[in-house]
Amino acid sequence: MSGKVLLLEDDTLFGETLVDFLEEEGFEVDHYTDSRSAADSLFEKKGYDIYLLDVNVPGMNGFELLERLRASGDETPAIYITSARDKEALFTGFNSGADDYMKKPIDLDELILRIRVQLRRHTGAKKMSVGPYLFDMERLVLYKDEEPLALPRKLAELLALLLSNRGEVVSSEEILSELYGDESPGNGVIRVYINKLKQLFGKESISNIRGIGYCFEA
Repeated sequence: MSGKVLLLEDDTLFGETLVDFLEEEGFEVDHYTDSRSAADSLFEKKGYDIYLLDVNVPGMNGFELLERLRASGDETPAIYITSARDKEALFTGFNSGADDYMKKPIDLDELILRIRVQLRRHTGAKKMSVGPYLFDMERLVLYKDEEPLALPRKLAELLALLLSNRGEVVSSEEILSELYGDESPGNGVIRVYINKLKQLFGKESISNIRGIGYCFEA
């Protein structure tokens, strides 16, 4: 499981450590050291899958930033990573809309576990970003510039399956089973659908693992 991360952390060295670690785990990370830059990125609707937020940063603090996001209807999962250790900060963090809260110094392996828990919790009923597109995982509707695009039902189901396993290989057998049950039409139809998805998202968006299956990497 992977995704796109917005990291707000004004400690440059620690931030770079987090970026390196998360990228090794297959995540795409945008790192900002002040809330103004982070807010500008969010305004551009880059479609993040999770927010990792420090609290004491230049500009508005992390609590205020998340409060504004929640007030605007943004339900993207958010984890605070902060040196604040008192109970009042903990309460403020969760009251501002956080899904989780970690006190520095943090264990990186624990961080990745917490991230994956949040992504699993939010995957089933959220819109996932793919470049300029948003895909509603529940309704199986693909949007571009807020306009729905017509996708054949099976193509939408395949896209949902690949996105729910983003960054991981999904076997051809699993795809056929999920889409058709016991009435499999064979691998040829999968290749047709994969090519249609590549036309939408780019040739490099999906890797063909020969003899095994496919991996959505965009």
